[in-house]
Amino acid sequence: MLMLVLAFHSATLKGAKEGLAFYLVPDFSKINGSVIVAAMNQAFFTLSIGIGSMAIFGSYIGKERSLMGESVHVIVLDTFVALVAGFIIFPACTTYGIEVDAGPALLFNTMATVFNSMAGGRIWGSLFFLFMVFAAFSTELAVFEDILACVRELTGLNWPKGCLVCGAGIFLLALTTALGYSVFHFQPFADGSAWLDLWDFIVSTNLLPLGALIFSVFCCYKVGWGWDKFVAEANAGKGLKVQNWMKPIFKYFVPICVAALYLYGLATFKWR
Repeated sequence: MLMLVLAFHSATLKGAKEGLAFYLVPDFSKINGSVIVAAMNQAFFTLSIGIGSMAIFGSYIGKERSLMGESVHVIVLDTFVALVAGFIIFPACTTYGIEVDAGPALLFNTMATVFNSMAGGRIWGSLFFLFMVFAAFSTELAVFEDILACVRELTGLNWPKGCLVCGAGIFLLALTTALGYSVFHFQPFADGSAWLDLWDFIVSTNLLPLGALIFSVFCCYKVGWGWDKFVAEANAGKGLKVQNWMKPIFKYFVPICVAALYLYGLATFKWR
């Protein structure tokens, strides 16, 4: 509801027409392999597919609902939120002269300007960034639970001790990003790169597509579940079902596409 209110407000700004045109009118001349790879990596990231987070969420789903049906719900909701976020941010960028390629700072710079210009902006802004905190924590908990489950299974540690070990390790690794532009100055790639770029390369360029590839192979081939066991698990409960005609898509098309995207991403990565 909050996002819809903000989207409506952005649509009333002076630069809304230019911002919406930039957002919605495609420029096919700028679409190339690198753009497609970046888009797919973002899809892997936002849906938590390649690094096991979705598997953690899925482990808490009962047998009442089919996995196919729940997957469609997640995809639709995630896409809806992403589209509405664009309706909020891009009209504000063109109205207040903020560069649309400002990166992660775009969210905070743009939204702060929007809230300062709207009635009751302090209240709406407080709610917005509070929800952002909740969203960030939900993502982090999924990632941490994935790491914690793996460490506990490998070491036999109980939950409290496992949390302490994982928390300490993650804290130390996170310091490289928090202090990567000052104390721990490090340029892994081109001039101006930092620890954050290294971690992004490891996760976005490697772990996410490779994880998705492993999932697809595990579900469809006998080295893992195999197709029959996968279908039985995915179709348990009410909702959309995996159909037999989908087998070539899951078994051949998906792994080949993911592998091609991964190799293309490595080949076009700007190492220097």
